[in-house]
Amino acid sequence: MEYGLPIFYMAAMGAALLIYVILDGYDLGIGMLLPFADEAEKDLMIASIGPFWDANETWIVLGVGILLIAFPLAHGIILTHMYLPVTIMLMGLILRGVAFDLRVKAGDHRRALWNRAFALGSLTASLAQGWMLGSYVTGLREDSTGLLFSGLIALSLPALYLILGCGWLLIKTENSLQRKSVAWARLAIWPMGLGLLLVSVATPMISPQIAERWFTLPNAILLAPIPLVCLACYGGILLFIRRGNDLYQRHSWLLYGMTVVICLMASLGLAYSLFPEIIIGQMTIWEAAASVKSLQFTLVGVALTIPMIIAYTIVVYRIFHGKATELSYE
Repeated sequence: MEYGLPIFYMAAMGAALLIYVILDGYDLGIGMLLPFADEAEKDLMIASIGPFWDANETWIVLGVGILLIAFPLAHGIILTHMYLPVTIMLMGLILRGVAFDLRVKAGDHRRALWNRAFALGSLTASLAQGWMLGSYVTGLREDSTGLLFSGLIALSLPALYLILGCGWLLIKTENSLQRKSVAWARLAIWPMGLGLLLVSVATPMISPQIAERWFTLPNAILLAPIPLVCLACYGGILLFIRRGNDLYQRHSWLLYGMTVVICLMASLGLAYSLFPEIIIGQMTIWEAAASVKSLQFTLVGVALTIPMIIAYTIVVYRIFHGKATELSYE
């Protein structure tokens, strides 16, 4: 029990953050795409995420909450180190929330302002999250190499969110907006691919420990499916967005689905690279974990909360499945 509890909490935290990227990633991507659509399309894009986007953000709250209750020592170090990007991310998310409501309530003459604010909040939050991920992967390094790597991830993550957003619009919209989504995906896929490539090359260079885990035998052979699946999905996305409109309509989920698989493979690779450390080069999950009694006490709450959030998410997505319709505020 003493050995297994930190592993359970680490897995739960990682799963929550992965689900956040997959779910909130698409509505952040749609927010960044908003300035490139006309007014009618903007309303439809907002309608496609309206029932979901608040619930999607629950997962990052859960992930950070698990970090706090299960690994308080690591929580203090990580959040102290990332104080500025976390603050910027929260400002972006708050701006999104305010803009989402005021784009309608402020009247037509102010809608363009709040549409831009929604897009700015989405971009700000995405860049901040990318910087935080890069900083975490480098073990919270503050030298020039660590800052360069964090900047690289900060630019790559928004491109991934853009592809998720395009995939979601393919699922939820029709006709001209679907065609525009494919056109946007054709532009965003290249920076996303370049970012993934550079991150894959730079990560083992940043950390000798990660390089040893990936490039020694038999690990290199056993782990080969992870980059190969990512490469296959990336190639599949390229083929998909070059095909005709009939394919988009019959298999509209493919773009989003293949991007989710890339996220899943990247997360598995990151988990393997880090485990059992919660901060690279500083502490393991057992060193950072709260006392056994504290972990046992909070286990009941976590075990109840996670299924409830999953059930709520499933219910919401089932109720609001199908194509998005025009916004109505009657």
